[in-house]
Amino acid sequence: MRRKHWLIAALLMLMAGQACKEEKKQPDNRQARRGNMPIQAEGFVVRTTSLSENIEVPGTLLPFEVTEIRPEISGRVVSLHLPEGSYVKKGTLLVKLFDEDLQAQLQKLKVQLEIAEKTAERYRELLKISGISQQEVDLSELQVNNLKADIELVKVNISKTEIRAPFDGRLGLRSISPGAYISPATLITTISQTDQLKMQFSVPEKYTPEMTKGREIPFTVAGSDKRFRSTILATATTVEQNTRTLQVLTVIKDRNPLLVPGAFAKVSLQLGSNDQAIIVPTQAIIPQARSKKVVVYRNGTAAFETVATGIRDSSYVQIMDGVKPGDTVVTTALLAIQPDSKIQLIKVE
Repeated sequence: MRRKHWLIAALLMLMAGQACKEEKKQPDNRQARRGNMPIQAEGFVVRTTSLSENIEVPGTLLPFEVTEIRPEISGRVVSLHLPEGSYVKKGTLLVKLFDEDLQAQLQKLKVQLEIAEKTAERYRELLKISGISQQEVDLSELQVNNLKADIELVKVNISKTEIRAPFDGRLGLRSISPGAYISPATLITTISQTDQLKMQFSVPEKYTPEMTKGREIPFTVAGSDKRFRSTILATATTVEQNTRTLQVLTVIKDRNPLLVPGAFAKVSLQLGSNDQAIIVPTQAIIPQARSKKVVVYRNGTAAFETVATGIRDSSYVQIMDGVKPGDTVVTTALLAIQPDSKIQLIKVE
């Protein structure tokens, strides 16, 4: 039993010694930071190249025009012409409300107008032989004009009993039935202009100068890799305060069964192209509270430099000020590096 315990202890001591040897073989920047050993890191030589910032933002497809169909007056539905989901032309009669009382009033006014016009004609003849005063003639003509105005007013009220399509478009689902009594608060259906679509999306506020009217904006939709085209129609006049983004509205040029109102779109934007951009890798940038810094390798030591950044892509950032082409910036072990730390570059890109 004692021999067995002795063998187990010897085995554990052997394993511990082996682990220590392996640990000594591995470089440890923490020991280098505490002592005078240089910190091992990788570097990147600053250079100029062509750079453009590519971003993707979500968008939504919208009908070019869409509106809710509601009546202007209250009344009972006497006829319904709402082919749900069908395409209708502008001016197509969709709903007819009860108007027999208005039609009767119109006929009454027409009879009164006919009599008033004959009376006014007789008065004008009498005026020629001084059988009547000018005032009486004027009053008869005033009566004629008043009746004509009343007739036009009744015709307008009759037209309000006829609900027609405001533009060419596709009808939605109806929410009323024949015989229903409806009011201006009643939603009858919706109509959308789907032969032409728009797209709405938002971009960060720093890209506001890039969103000019007429600029072409490519996008894709779910279920297809095909790139569709649109052009900027307008932008919002102000930036959203909560999201710090600018809303953009575009007109879609293409027509495709995949392009339907309400569909999700992935908008691809190429912004801020520069053919002579000074670049560094994105991981070389150290964000500060009010600035950004990079670690520059100079004669074996680390120098922290404040930089101003510009456009960026997925790998590189444009440097506007702080470093110049030919400088070497450190891209790894940034947490271990202090000002004037000794650095040993093990790889330089």
